[in-house]
Amino acid sequence: MKISTSILRQLWTAARATALLVALLGLAYPLAVTAAGQSLFPAQANGSLLEHDGQTVGSALLGQAYLKPDGSPDPRYFQPRPSAADFDALASGGSNAGPNDPQLTEQVVARRAQVAAFNQVPAAQVPADAVTASFSGLDPDISPDYALLQAKRVAAARLLPPARVQELVHDLTRGPEAGFLGAGRVNVLELNLQLDAMKE
Repeated sequence: MKISTSILRQLWTAARATALLVALLGLAYPLAVTAAGQSLFPAQANGSLLEHDGQTVGSALLGQAYLKPDGSPDPRYFQPRPSAADFDALASGGSNAGPNDPQLTEQVVARRAQVAAFNQVPAAQVPADAVTASFSGLDPDISPDYALLQAKRVAAARLLPPARVQELVHDLTRGPEAGFLGAGRVNVLELNLQLDAMKE
């Protein structure tokens, strides 16, 4: 079957357009964005990685658990929010349970009791972010209230003056984004790295 000249012209036009778009959007644009990121925001472009003693210990953008070898929370460290994904970046996500879900209600009550007992405070003092997971399950930050609630326990476990640990929390507390978006927060990994740098 003979292919008409107009069809061949259309195919040739489509092939050239495809090649141009691949070159622009598949090569030039990603390379330009990568170059801009590496030159203007190298830390963020490379994952906001944090180091301790020359070794990468995590990202300031991802939460992680601080556990003893037996799997229980380590009292020497500030603890993050609960994670529905068990801090697994490959399984990031929330539980999708709503506020009327009886199972979620039971979890929150149990977590509140655990946090209160672990930090030796009344259950009524436990803030919401201590018992509820973030949507991603990987939130690296906690509220200043939750950090200060843990300060006495961390200080006792490290034989540090409580006021010194509280001062560290205040020093690392960041305000809302742009001054009005969100709430104050403390990055747990940064806080724990500063703790490890302190002399006990």
